[in-house]
Amino acid sequence: MSTIKQFQVTFDCAEPARLAAFWCEVLGYVVPTVPEGFATWEEYHHSLPPEDEVYFACADPSGVGPCVLFQRVPEGKVVKNRVHLDVRAGAGLVGDERLATLEAECARLMALGAKHVLTQRADGVNESCITMQDIEGNEFCLA
Repeated sequence: MSTIKQFQVTFDCAEPARLAAFWCEVLGYVVPTVPEGFATWEEYHHSLPPEDEVYFACADPSGVGPCVLFQRVPEGKVVKNRVHLDVRAGAGLVGDERLATLEAECARLMALGAKHVLTQRADGVNESCITMQDIEGNEFCLA
């Protein structure tokens, strides 16, 4: 039996370039290098046949984290995600310090176009976390 050590997370979306840019800001990721022979990703995508998928990716500049791919699909988002990302903005922090850190990150992401959905405060069992939506309505958590 093989052990898979790498994976990619793929989002279906309406605007791959815009969503990729948003998530690069959230995660500190970068857009990978444009394929050889092209000045921009837009130029590369314009060179493809119309039936080919338009996509953009975000990559961890350290090469450790998973790649995140955004591919254009014709249908819009209709229901709640079945899978979401937990963005570990408050890792190792507890109590008021954790909540303040999460709230500051929430404010930063709202300035990028994210929406605040719910703040769950520490309850003695679970630490605080904040549920948000990205610019296309995909849910994620600041934890």
